[in-house]
Amino acid sequence: MKRTFLFLLAGTLLTSACNTDKTTEVGAEGMNAAATEAAANPTVDNPNVTNETEVPNPNAPVMTFAESDHDFGDIQPGAVVKHTFTFTNSGKTPLLIGNATASCGCTTPNWTKEPIAPGATGTIDVQFDSQGKSGMQNKQISVQANTTPSTTVIAIKANILPDGAQGPVRQ
Repeated sequence: MKRTFLFLLAGTLLTSACNTDKTTEVGAEGMNAAATEAAANPTVDNPNVTNETEVPNPNAPVMTFAESDHDFGDIQPGAVVKHTFTFTNSGKTPLLIGNATASCGCTTPNWTKEPIAPGATGTIDVQFDSQGKSGMQNKQISVQANTTPSTTVIAIKANILPDGAQGPVRQ
């Protein structure tokens, strides 16, 4: 018990001995000085916000889709449907898709892997598996490329009909 007490006392003395006098940072003066300094420099380095004076690259590739969304309409439960989105590189430099991700595991995108020259076309094939789904479904596919902005969103939707395996509904 005495050993524990001495250990705690020694730790407390060492901790308090290391505390230096910081009178400029303590109290209302120190807090007001920090607030004044922050107000004088309101810019924040946020990579998600573009500068108002930043000019987009005029030579950047541009992904122009023939259609940005597709409606499969009514489909049967468990059906697997596919659609091909076609786009054109209407920019001045080759377009390269880095990745395409779907908002759900039931949707699988497959895209053109090689660079698309200016004026050339590329495709993104989207497959939707309705297994375990019912009713209206809306899925988004985010396409990351060397374009400005770097992410383009395309979408699919489908209405999965009720499963008739349980027979007709009695009235």
